[in-house]
Amino acid sequence: MSFSEIAQKRYSVRKFKDVNVEKEKILQVLENARIAPSAVNYQPWHFIILTDKTMKSKIAQVYPPKWLQDAPVIIVACGDHSQSWKRKDGKDHCDIDLGIAIDHITLAATDLGLGTCWVCAFDAQRCKEILNLPENIEVIALLPLGYPLDEVKPEKNRKNIEEIVSWEGYRG
Repeated sequence: MSFSEIAQKRYSVRKFKDVNVEKEKILQVLENARIAPSAVNYQPWHFIILTDKTMKSKIAQVYPPKWLQDAPVIIVACGDHSQSWKRKDGKDHCDIDLGIAIDHITLAATDLGLGTCWVCAFDAQRCKEILNLPENIEVIALLPLGYPLDEVKPEKNRKNIEEIVSWEGYRG
């Protein structure tokens, strides 16, 4: 499958088959995050993989919709602010670096026939407490991972290219 086909096929999956994801596929997805680019190649990420029902249930406390804990796998994507690059003006690139790595995960999962959903609307502080994370580690996103229950893709409403691109300067 070409990159364009993978990008077009990817969508937010919120219903998963009750089927375990093979460890080999989880590792393949994570390998794609591992090789993602980051500012100054600092790679300020850490991924916590949850497959145990008890742990998934605990993490589900931070995001109430039941479909999260129904996913066979939850990847907790964390950023390490003690390792991330900071620009001269203080801009911390941790979130940007994690965004790139997470995007690699979502696209690699799609390529393997798996589905994901980027969950950001959760209680990050409570999640950090449940996982007993150190101060410098921030939970950036939760990524449920599994085989999609159905193959019905929601329609993607996308802006036209002319609405998002300017040439030779901003023209909003």
